[in-house]
Amino acid sequence: MDDGTLHSIGELARRTGLTVKTVRFWSDRGIVVPTGRSAAGYRLYGARALACLELVRTLRDLGMDLATIRRVVDRELTLPEVAAAHAEALAAQIRVLHLRRAVLTTVAERGSTPEEMDHLNRLAKLTEQERRRVVDGFLDAVLGGLADPAVAGIRRTLTPELPDDAAPEQLRAWVELAELTQDETFRARLRALAEDLTARRAEGGDGLPRRDVVAVVRDRVGPAVAAGVDPLSPRAAPVVASLTAGCAEALGTADDEVLRGRLPSLLAAADDPRRERYVALLATVNGWPVPESAAPALDWSLRALAVPRSGATSPAP
Repeated sequence: MDDGTLHSIGELARRTGLTVKTVRFWSDRGIVVPTGRSAAGYRLYGARALACLELVRTLRDLGMDLATIRRVVDRELTLPEVAAAHAEALAAQIRVLHLRRAVLTTVAERGSTPEEMDHLNRLAKLTEQERRRVVDGFLDAVLGGLADPAVAGIRRTLTPELPDDAAPEQLRAWVELAELTQDETFRARLRALAEDLTARRAEGGDGLPRRDVVAVVRDRVGPAVAAGVDPLSPRAAPVVASLTAGCAEALGTADDEVLRGRLPSLLAAADDPRRERYVALLATVNGWPVPESAAPALDWSLRALAVPRSGATSPAP
């Protein structure tokens, strides 16, 4: 409340913690208006000016420009309107900073060349529509032309959806995932895996798997790996039987010699660090739990399947 006390620019500066130069500058711009002048012609300010200075300092601390601040002071704009617009602008700036941090962190970890850094930076700055084109191009190369209704579901499970308010780790994961999708040998490996699975329709199966074969391996073989079962030992036989039965069920085909003959190549194709990395990055981008590594179970399975085993063995419970 204005008590009639008038203050010089120097007194305003002391009361607000601002410099005399700053107070004079804002006064010259008409943002802080003097109440009157002293006998010597110096500007004097009342309590209203003091409150105005506090508001201006706060808005400047929040990054607001002087032109907008003047419109607030002159009541051309309401403070809530300005705050909402400024908060939105800050959110966009924060997103840009997170993207830059994601690129720089990746460059630092990899020791990237300037050319690689430029490539990563371009991937990070893609719009949502451009990101969609990158992902669609990758998935088209892997799954395009495979005539099976299950392909649509598999495509959805492999699609990254970067949220608008992505966390820094999601942005970093997106940058790496987008780069991985450009790997032609990785695309070819996944394409061969998808074609091998769909080929089972011609052999009496149901085409694409009802369940991810890698998940079957993780579930059926993981306990044996954890227990230290030697894949070359007789103790591995019931685990192998359980594995082939589970894979047959997942693939919609019979647990026969044809499956056992093709299973090693199928698992070898799946035992690719890039595939597992893609799954982990995908989970991070989409905010899903990152699955446990299947590499130990896949390696164990490939070694165990290479051992000739005579006689039928009941699947492990």
